[in-house]
Amino acid sequence: MFLHVGNNRNIREKDIIGIFDADTSTVSMITRKYLSSAQKRGEVEASSEEIPKSFVLYRKGDGFAICFSQLSSAALLGRSGDDTN
Repeated sequence: MFLHVGNNRNIREKDIIGIFDADTSTVSMITRKYLSSAQKRGEVEASSEEIPKSFVLYRKGDGFAICFSQLSSAALLGRSGDDTN
């Protein structure tokens, strides 16, 4: 199955490593450094031009990629059908 993260952008659910809230997770210096280095490597994309509320870390080929979304992490989790809550 696929997770729709906004603006016609879909990510295969089995490739998703994590869904993160952009406000709370970017407080950490480690996360900010990781996002910055991922952007420099060209591994970051956005599902829209709006201010992101969350980001999804997922496998892409032999590496990883990050997709920022205007949808909240709670909304993405709800769309994923993950019933572990």
